[in-house]
Amino acid sequence: MKFLDLAKVYIRSGSGGNGCISFRREKFIEYGGPDGGDGGGGGSVWAEAVDGLNTLIDFRYQQHFFAKNGQQGMGNQRTGKDGDDIVLRVPAGTELLDEDQETVIADLAEVGDRVLLAKGGNGGFGNLHFKTSTNQAPRRANPGQEGVERTIWLRLKLIADVGLLGLPNAGKSTFLAATSNARPKIADYPFTTLHPNLGVVGVDGVEFVVADIPGLIDGASEGRGLGDLFLGHVERCSVLLHLVDATAENVIEDYQTIVREISAYGHVLAEKPRVTVLNKSDALGPELTQMVREELEEAIGQKVMTMSGVAGEGVTEVLRALRAEIAEDKLRQKIESEEDEGETGTWQP
Repeated sequence: MKFLDLAKVYIRSGSGGNGCISFRREKFIEYGGPDGGDGGGGGSVWAEAVDGLNTLIDFRYQQHFFAKNGQQGMGNQRTGKDGDDIVLRVPAGTELLDEDQETVIADLAEVGDRVLLAKGGNGGFGNLHFKTSTNQAPRRANPGQEGVERTIWLRLKLIADVGLLGLPNAGKSTFLAATSNARPKIADYPFTTLHPNLGVVGVDGVEFVVADIPGLIDGASEGRGLGDLFLGHVERCSVLLHLVDATAENVIEDYQTIVREISAYGHVLAEKPRVTVLNKSDALGPELTQMVREELEEAIGQKVMTMSGVAGEGVTEVLRALRAEIAEDKLRQKIESEEDEGETGTWQP
């Protein structure tokens, strides 16, 4: 299945049915009068996050979604049938954006989240509705309300606990393949990863989801390389795993390149907790790896771990550090949620 994380769709809710002008005329019935029914309501367009989807590929082959119109009213006081609704089924983590691609309509972060995108038009009143004591035979009916037509952008942000960051060939895909059942493409040339990959990683009986995205390069925020389009997939992560190639000519510059790009991207990504790891330590040996590690720690002012995804050295320690950061983030979110519920439920006289 191909991966697609951005799709443009055209939606239109159904128009309401017209009201009916009708009069009851039966033999031996002296007083007939108006009996025109109301029109049925038009169908609405909804979006719902469902389980079992992790791509927007279905919206590549169908971009137009039109709800049914309501049926017009009929004689004998019969109301027209309502039009059927349409539901856009999207993966959990999908953002719905307006046509400008900036205004967020809704964020369907969890399975079961549902939002109304276009409400169906109301049905028109039949002439029975306008009968009064002074107007016994109204010859008036309302037309149905027009449906709503709009253009919507769907943007998928994968639901993961850990996001992998690093330059191309930093060893992100190798780490994901070594720690999970995911099988991303691995090769000795840049940009082997062209779309995000997900893997379930376990350590000490605890499992979490890791997202691998294509590597960033200097100027990615300006569109160089594959750009920063895939950074949205790590916005929801609890912690970022920043892999730095220990065999690079300038390790410090490589680290700062990634930091600059995520700062330019914004969306509070630069404020997320990060675990910095020197990868490919097996290629340098213990002494040289320790020297490079100390230089990087002195330059950035924070702890740096070492690891070799190929040899499996230090991988467990990195996973445990990630697990601790995830647990801390979940606890923080729980406390904030409880505080918000407490403020909402408190009544001040």
